[in-house]
Amino acid sequence: MNNKTIIRFEQVTKKYDDDLPVLDNVSFEIERGKFYTLLGPSGCGKTTILRLIAGFTEPTSGTIYFNGKNINHVTPNKRQVNTVFQDYALFPHLNVFENVAFGLRIKKMKKDIIEQKVKDALRFVNLSGYEQRNIQEMSGGQRQRVAIARAIVNEPEVLLLDEPLSALDLKLRTEMQYELRELQRRLGITFIFVTHDQEEALAMSDEIFVLNKGKIQQSGTPKDIYDEPVNRFVADFIGESNIVAGKMIQDYLVEFVGKQFECVDKGFAPNEDVEVVIRPEDLEITTPEKGKLKVYVDSQLFRGVHYEICCYDKDGNEWLVHSTKKAEVGDEIGLYFEPEAIHVMRLEENSRIGVADEK
Repeated sequence: MNNKTIIRFEQVTKKYDDDLPVLDNVSFEIERGKFYTLLGPSGCGKTTILRLIAGFTEPTSGTIYFNGKNINHVTPNKRQVNTVFQDYALFPHLNVFENVAFGLRIKKMKKDIIEQKVKDALRFVNLSGYEQRNIQEMSGGQRQRVAIARAIVNEPEVLLLDEPLSALDLKLRTEMQYELRELQRRLGITFIFVTHDQEEALAMSDEIFVLNKGKIQQSGTPKDIYDEPVNRFVADFIGESNIVAGKMIQDYLVEFVGKQFECVDKGFAPNEDVEVVIRPEDLEITTPEKGKLKVYVDSQLFRGVHYEICCYDKDGNEWLVHSTKKAEVGDEIGLYFEPEAIHVMRLEENSRIGVADEK
């Protein structure tokens, strides 16, 4: 473990009664001062990781380290961690000041110290002047910032955020993404953010852990995860993908839909069966003669910034295209793509547990 690491999970499993593990032999490291996102569908284990870090539950097996020390049995109030819950868990009968000051009063700090710390925390979240405002009079975005102020006023080393944007409307949610990211940079502490929203994770994170069925499928930067998914689940879950069966003829040459194409992938066995991923935005509409693929347009939807066009080739493979060009339903068109647009995955790519440890 290097000196940048603040949290480390070592072969951690969490089970309830005799059910299947909610978290299954997971290992990873979290570094100081970064914005991490735990991303995955409902029931994948991401909130369980948050609860284990916070101390709200203990692992069935394995060890959790904080600053190099085993914290498996350390109570929540003894950890340098604070949590912002999905419903914010604010006290409706207290004003903004008293909500933020609550934890400090529990610690029996002096009045003047409490006042200064609350003032500083509210300034950090752009709520100076709202000290006497009733919580019921605050908007959703303002309540979220009060919850964050209440968390950071205790000066945690790690801030845990359990889907805090899910109850907001789309416009406010987008605004709060920017605010949260900027707040993390200003504070310089580690944020661990839970969401099932792929676009949210890609926009906000330094690193993403993609989870499914209690295992970490892949971890890395948003660009790495989007451009180089390790398996079908990640490719399909992060953004939209065209995935077809193929064969790796040799390094830099792959075959799919009955044709051979140059690519940038290597390290596969000759003639190894693979899966090929091409993102919809990497497909360019052209004439049938100029296209690397010939397809027929089945449907088209206007999405504001692009058209979402669904096509089929002669073998029945579906191709999703995102383009600023309009197509006509029923037309035959060509699809052109660069070698860099092709991403080749092994059929039996195993879930990569603890990818962060490999760095």
